[in-house]
Formats: sequence, C-alpha cells, structure tokens
Amino acid sequence: MLEHETQVPDGSGGFLRNWAVLGAHWAEIKAGSGRETSGPATTLSRVTHKITIRAALAGSDARPLAGQRFRGHGRIYAIHAVAESAKSARYLTCHATEETVV
Repeated sequence: MLEHETQVPDGSGGFLRNWAVLGAHWAEIKAGSGRETSGPATTLSRVTHKITIRAALAGSDARPLAGQRFRGHGRIYAIHAVAESAKSARYLTCHATEETVV
C-alpha cells in the first residue's frame, strides 16, 4: 500500500502524525546494503531497498513521492527518491529505507 502523511489536530494546539492510504501497488522489492545504528535507548537496523512498481503519470495520486511510504506484510519502507526505471519507462524505481528495532 502507498501511504502519505497527514496531520490531525491533537486538541491541544499541536498535531498528530497519521498515514492515509493512497492505493495498492504490485511491487518487486530488492534489498540493498544495511547497517546498524545504536541510540541511547535502542538499536536500529536500516536496510536500503529498490522497489519497482508500474509507472503512473506525474501528478497522479498513484505515483509515489519522496516523503511517502509503502506498507505491506507488516513492513514499512520510507521512500527517499523516485525515478523512471532504467529498463523501461513503464516502471518506476523507488529508493527506500526500512528500519526495524533490533
């Protein structure tokens, strides 16, 4: 599922972060390099991914943008960049990162 971030008023003058579904996509997901980072309270595993989907017209809600994310099978992939696939303009390659707590 492709999702984009929305802000919902929290009733105290601030906002809560919420994610709204834009639609479902078929995707081929290929893992890239990974690394582990440690913080004061936890350790995170970060893995880069190349996610290939069918192309959508620029400006369409079905076309992913940086700052959006894919969610599927209990995993979340933050999208950092989107470009036409080198193989064919019929596909888009989304560069994304998955973070998990170790």
